[in-house]
Amino acid sequence: MILDQPVVTTVTGVVERREQGASGEWRYTLRVTQTVQPSIRRPPGRVSLLARSNHVAAEIGEDLTGRARLSPPSGPALPGLNDFAFQSYFAGIGAVGFFLGPPEARAATNGNAGDLATRFDAALFSVRDSISHRIRTVLPGDPGAFAASIITGERRSMSQEATEALRVSGLAHITAISGLNMALAAGIFFVGLRGLLSLFPSLAHRYPIKKIAAAGALMATTGYVLISGYQVSALRAFLMTAIMLGAVLFDRPAVSLHNLALAATAILAVQPSAVMGPSFQMSFAATAALIAGYAGWRARPRAIIPPPRSLPMRIAASGAKFVGGTLATSLIGGIATAVFAISHFHRLSTHGLEANLAAMPLISLVVMPSGFIAMLLMPFGLDAPFFWIMGQGLELVLAVAYEVSSWGEGYVFPRLPDIFMLGSIAGMLLLTLLRTPVRHIGTAVIAATIVVTWSAPRAPVGELSISEDARLVALKVRGGEATAIAINRARPAAFIFDQWRPVLGIEDAIPPAMLPFGPLPPAPERELRQGFLPEQRKAAQDVLDALHMSAVEGQFVCIKQACTIKLNNGATLMTLERPDLVGMACDRADIVVLSARTHMQECRSGALLISETSLRATGSLEVSGLDGDLNAIKVVPAYAGPPRPWTAHRLYDWRSGSTAPEHALPEGLLKTKQAPAGTLISDSGG
Repeated sequence: MILDQPVVTTVTGVVERREQGASGEWRYTLRVTQTVQPSIRRPPGRVSLLARSNHVAAEIGEDLTGRARLSPPSGPALPGLNDFAFQSYFAGIGAVGFFLGPPEARAATNGNAGDLATRFDAALFSVRDSISHRIRTVLPGDPGAFAASIITGERRSMSQEATEALRVSGLAHITAISGLNMALAAGIFFVGLRGLLSLFPSLAHRYPIKKIAAAGALMATTGYVLISGYQVSALRAFLMTAIMLGAVLFDRPAVSLHNLALAATAILAVQPSAVMGPSFQMSFAATAALIAGYAGWRARPRAIIPPPRSLPMRIAASGAKFVGGTLATSLIGGIATAVFAISHFHRLSTHGLEANLAAMPLISLVVMPSGFIAMLLMPFGLDAPFFWIMGQGLELVLAVAYEVSSWGEGYVFPRLPDIFMLGSIAGMLLLTLLRTPVRHIGTAVIAATIVVTWSAPRAPVGELSISEDARLVALKVRGGEATAIAINRARPAAFIFDQWRPVLGIEDAIPPAMLPFGPLPPAPERELRQGFLPEQRKAAQDVLDALHMSAVEGQFVCIKQACTIKLNNGATLMTLERPDLVGMACDRADIVVLSARTHMQECRSGALLISETSLRATGSLEVSGLDGDLNAIKVVPAYAGPPRPWTAHRLYDWRSGSTAPEHALPEGLLKTKQAPAGTLISDSGG
C-alpha cells in the first residue's frame, strides 16, 4: 500500500536492506511494524528511509525506530516521463523519506522473525552486506564502491563524480551485474575448473570433466545472482548463463535466441512489470543483437587471407581478434541499446565506443578474474591481495571514464514520438529474429522510423512547467536562438531539474532576481485561530502590490516566499508558499501557483489557481498557449482519468476514508483546454 500524503511520524520497522552512501549516510529499507505520533491509518508495508545523522548502523534483521518524514513515491517530473511511483509499487515500497535525527537500533522482537522465505532473504542480504563491507574495507573510496557494485550490485556508495563520469563516458553498464559480469564469472570458473581437472589424466579420461566444469560454473553463478540483490539485468544474465551451461550438460547448442526467449519468459512470468523498465529492455536488446551478430559472423565465408604461421604473427593476430571482438561487441551493444537510452534518459554518449575499447580489456583480463579469485578466497581471509589487484584495474577504468567524459556530455534528445521506439523495436526484431536476407527489411524500417521522427514537424514545447509539489516553476523565455527558461528557484531540486533539462531542451536557466524589499508579515497563529491584524493585512497587501508591480518578462523577481513574472501576453504569474495569502495573490496575479495545501479550489477573482492540493491528483503539469487568452490555454497533466494501483493513493481522502473516481484538474483549470495525461504538448508523447 502506498502512503497517501506526506507525514512526520515515529516509524519502527525491521531492517530488510541497507546500503551505505558515499558520505557515510545509510539508506534503509524497513518492513514497517508500527507508526506512532501520529499513527498512520493506512501505513505502508515497506519504506525506504535515508539516515544522514551519525548513528550506530542497524544490522539487517534488527529493529530500527526514529522520527521520520514519509512521503509517497514521486510521480513523473513532467507528463510522459518516468513514473517512480510505478517502480516503487511493484518493488513493494509504499513510502520514501528520511530520518529527522539519528535512528535507534535494537534487537528484533520475537514477532519479527517472519516466515522461512523472509528469514532466508534476511540471511542472504546479511551475507551480501558483509561482502560489500569487506570490499569497501580493503578498497576504500570509489574503487571499493565500484568493486562492490560489480560483485553485490550496491551502487549507492560511489561518489557522484565517479557515477557521472561513468554515465557520460558510456561505461555505466559495468556497474550493473549483467551478461558481461555473469559470462566472465561463469567463463573463468568453467575454464579454470576444466583446466584444473585436465591436469589429472586418469580423471579426465574417466569422467566428463567438461560437464563437471559446467555444473561447477552453474553453482558459482547461482551464488553470484543470490548476492546481487535480484536486479533484472542480473536475473536475465543468470537465466541465460544457466540455460547455456545446462545446454553444455545436455550436449545442446549453448548460445541461441531460444535461450534468450526462455529467460525473458521466466522473468515476465514472475515480474511482468519488468518489461516496462529500461533495464529489461536494454539488457534483452543488447543480448539479442549480440547473439544475432555472433550467428552472422559464424555464417560468414572463410577468410581469404591464410592463417599466420610464425609465432609473432599468431600473437598479433590473436591481439587483433581480441580488439576486433571488443570493438564489435561494444558497437553492436551500443547500437542496440541506443533507442532505449534516447527514449528513457534522453541522452546518448558519443564516445562510448572509445571508452569501452579502452576499459573492457581491463575488466575482462584484470578486474573480473582477480575479483572472482578474491571471492573464492574470502572465507579463508586471503582475499586482500586480489582485491588490491582488482582495485588497481578499476582505478584505470575510472581514469578512462574521467578522461572520456571530459570530451563532452554527448547528445541530448527531446521527447520523441511513440513511433520512434515502436518502429525501432520492430526493425530490430526483424534484424535479429530472421536469418535470410529478408531481415534487412528491419534496416529499412529503422531508417524510415528515424526519417519520420526527425522530419515530422513538432508543436512547440509547453511554455510553463510546474513540478508536482508546485515548488519548481519554469517559464520558457521568448526570443533569442538558445532555448532558455526562467525558474523561480536559485537552486532548483536537482532530481527534478536534471530531468527537465533534456526534455525541455534547456540551454540556459535564468535564476530569479531577489528584490530588496519585504519580507511578508508572519502568518497568523493557528492556535489562536485569528486572522491578520489590520496593520499586518495592510503590510502584506503593500508587499504583494510592490512585488506585482516589479514583474518583468524573462525573469522571476522574488522576495522570500513569493515570486512573480510577466507572461508573453502581458498577464502575470505569481508563485507563493503561504496559503494564508492565496486570496491576496489571486486578486493581483492572473495565474497563482501555491506550493502548499489549501482548501480553495479556485480564485474568486477569476485567476487560475494551481496548488499543491490540486497537483496531488494531477501530478506535474505542462501548460501551453500562454501567448493568448488564458481561458484557451492547453493544460497537460501527468495523470488523468481512472486511477491505477500506483496512483490511487493520490485520490484518497483520509478524513472520509473515500477515494475519488478519477484524476481531474480543479474547476478553474477545467474551463481551459485539457489534454489527456501523458499526451505531450510537443506531440512527442511517452
